[in-house]
Amino acid sequence: MKIIAHCVWLYFRFPLSFCEVEELVLKRGVIVSHETVRRWCAKFGQSYANALRRRRVQLGDQHLDEVFIKINGERKYLWQAVDADGTVLDILVQNRRDKAAARRFFRHLLKTTCSVPRVIVTDKLRPYGAAHREVMPSVEHRSHKGLDNRAENSHQPTRQRERAMKGIRSVGGAQRFQAAFSGISPRFRPRRHLMTATHYRAEMTTRFAIWDQITGVAGLPAAA
Repeated sequence: MKIIAHCVWLYFRFPLSFCEVEELVLKRGVIVSHETVRRWCAKFGQSYANALRRRRVQLGDQHLDEVFIKINGERKYLWQAVDADGTVLDILVQNRRDKAAARRFFRHLLKTTCSVPRVIVTDKLRPYGAAHREVMPSVEHRSHKGLDNRAENSHQPTRQRERAMKGIRSVGGAQRFQAAFSGISPRFRPRRHLMTATHYRAEMTTRFAIWDQITGVAGLPAAA
């Protein structure tokens, strides 16, 4: 179980291929094939991400943004919502960025988070306003080009990972990967520039302890 949790963490935390994860654990004396790593990530990645999301604190403001990604050479759109701290709340890969796509994303977000936000913050893309009036008219909507920096910055790890993967082959594959990746990777990316070194180490120690709990590693003997 420890090896599985460690391989899944390596793959989703760093821009590594399955073969590179295989090589890293081989350095530790563990023999596992890259295909096994792939199966572990597919089987456990989403459940680990879901467990981390359930530990979120109460939601407040939500920042929404969309960015294009290439899938088999075709342009698709990755819609993403983050909270005030930059934690990814939900993602949805879609073909368009029109009113219907915005409406679908709003409904997906409400279903995923099981709560209604206090405020949503977006850029000035018009479909956001139209979808907001239909899906969550009681929620305050702030629309301004400069207000959405948290959501736009949250796309940087996605871009980095997209380059490392050398492309994505299907919309379903992109959705599955991003759903797990967005739940795990940001958890180990605290805003280090706002912390002292001591605070950062303490925060990461806490986050690793939570990871051990949700993966079932906590309490296992060292050799497990």
